[in-house]
Amino acid sequence: MKAFANLYRRLDETTKTNTKVAALVDYFKDAPAEDAIWAVYFLSGNRPKRVVSSRLLSEWVTQETDIPYWLFRESYDAVGDIAETVTLILPDNNSESDVPLHLWIESHLLPLQDMSEDERRAEVIAAWHELNRSERFIWNKLLTGSFRVGVSRKLVTRALAEVAEIDKEVMAHRLMGQWEPTVAFYNGLFSSNTDDADKSRPYPFFLAYPLEDTPEDLIGSPDNWQIEWKWDGIRAQLIRRENETFLWTRGEDLVNDRYPEIVQSAEKLPDGCVIDGELLAWKDGNVLPFAQLQRRIGRKKVGKKILNDIPVILLAYDLLEYEGVDIRELPLQERREKLESIIINIEDEQLLLSELLDNQLDWATLDTIRQESRDRMVEGFMLKRLTSPYRVGRVRGDWWKWKVDPYTIDAVLLYAQRGSGKRASLYTDYTFAVWNEAGELVPFAKAYSGLTDEEIRKVDNFVRRNVKEKFGPVRSVKPELVFELAFENIQRSTRHKSGIAVRFPRIVRWRKDKEPQDADTLEMVEAMLPELS
Repeated sequence: MKAFANLYRRLDETTKTNTKVAALVDYFKDAPAEDAIWAVYFLSGNRPKRVVSSRLLSEWVTQETDIPYWLFRESYDAVGDIAETVTLILPDNNSESDVPLHLWIESHLLPLQDMSEDERRAEVIAAWHELNRSERFIWNKLLTGSFRVGVSRKLVTRALAEVAEIDKEVMAHRLMGQWEPTVAFYNGLFSSNTDDADKSRPYPFFLAYPLEDTPEDLIGSPDNWQIEWKWDGIRAQLIRRENETFLWTRGEDLVNDRYPEIVQSAEKLPDGCVIDGELLAWKDGNVLPFAQLQRRIGRKKVGKKILNDIPVILLAYDLLEYEGVDIRELPLQERREKLESIIINIEDEQLLLSELLDNQLDWATLDTIRQESRDRMVEGFMLKRLTSPYRVGRVRGDWWKWKVDPYTIDAVLLYAQRGSGKRASLYTDYTFAVWNEAGELVPFAKAYSGLTDEEIRKVDNFVRRNVKEKFGPVRSVKPELVFELAFENIQRSTRHKSGIAVRFPRIVRWRKDKEPQDADTLEMVEAMLPELS
């Protein structure tokens, strides 16, 4: 536990990428495999199951320290993180635990799931007494199931690849899919055998950069590019290996049970085949709004009614494996030809090819066509260099997303809530409202990004001075500040008070030049709705 706590501290004390990677490399070089694999597990974004509620932790720490509950709540409001608050309230303990990380998890944390409340309390408090402050903080983070330290999976992959002395693309592939934090798996990460992958394992996804300049200024002639519509669905890989099918989303969820029609259609695919594409709700030859697809996202299994009401297709646009061979290094043009031969040959209504636009047109003409995106319920164009390999992650230069301009509105700040992590003491999570016909402000969207650090501090100061009401951690404020919001898509929603739901809302700018009465109306927002919604 001591070594992992020191690693956490080193990662938390810096914002420099190379310094974070150096800390990870130092840890993985020295840590035993049984500890290191749990570090990989947590730092890669996996979360332990929450075994103790925040309410119980609050009760236990106030009882243990004999402080009033109201004082704990005030402390929590100031800190914003339950694990950190508990750690700070407990008295210092300068001892260091000799128990390694894996034993704390396997012998202390995981068994809590099967204990009674009294047994859990005794185990948790015993750990508080044994661990020093930095180790307690790790323990409390594990207890609450929230473990973030500003390290991306990409950095963990880079550090492991450096220690293993292999390409980071190979390491990224080995870390894909669902795996258990075992010593055997950890040792496999360092194997010299590149053909030992689990048959279900997907490849790391290749991601596009946003194209913010005009194409002619950045990427040359259109005839060097494959041009497709950019769809708003769920990125996925469909794997057919050894007569079995595996459907993975970009979030590395295995979703066979959620999209059985795709899995059934995949039986027609040749063996040793991996397709990259987009899951879309699709009916009568047309894409359905993303809100319809969302009705299937959270379901482990789907019934006949949902299957009938919201059929799903996989729109295929790349081929990563062919006849059991990894072909990601082949030029896109060759991969596309092989993909076309597969999809055309199987003639299946659930597995379709992405449409290619004419790359013999000039950019001005293509831009005119791109303006049809919203009518087609797409987000713009994908531009992919015909000679490009299929890379790992977001690599600038070969794939671009040329999206249409987002929707924008002016809205009034109505509610605020503290953020998390390093922003736990600042009000950074905002709810915005627009005016309805009755002259009332109706909550419309939440946004968490888009302001500079200086602007966040100024808004935080405003919130603290202008609180009207408190609703748990949420504060309603005087409706005085106006912000311009941008979002990608819009649709009707019965779950929202405004009757509207938007995709990816974010703050564009603080409209200090506008008064609250100058903000937009719900009627203006509704005018943005596509006709079929």
